[in-house]
Amino acid sequence: MTTETGDGRVASAPAARPRSLPPPGFADVRIVAAGPEAARRIAEVLRLRFAADEQRSYPAGEDGQGTRLHLTIDTVHAPEAVGPSRLLVTGHPHADEL
Repeated sequence: MTTETGDGRVASAPAARPRSLPPPGFADVRIVAAGPEAARRIAEVLRLRFAADEQRSYPAGEDGQGTRLHLTIDTVHAPEAVGPSRLLVTGHPHADEL
C-alpha cells in the first residue's frame, strides 16, 4: 500500500496496527521465517520461557512463500505454572490476518 506525500512523491504506508492490544501480562508475537520449520523452532524456544496459546500459521510474503506464525504469550507465568483458565484465546484478528 502506498500514499502520496503531498509533494508528488509516493511513500509506503505505515504497517497496520492491531485492532486491540492484548490484556496486561500478555504479548502477541509474530514470527516470520523463510520456512515453517524455522518458525516452529522459534515458537518452541519462546514456549520454554513463556506460557503460550496455540500458534496460528499463515503464508508470508506477497508470493505466498515463507511462514508467519502468530501466538499470544503469557509474560507473567512460567509454562509449568499456567492453568487452562490463564491461557488467553485472543478473539481479535491481527490487522494482517484479515
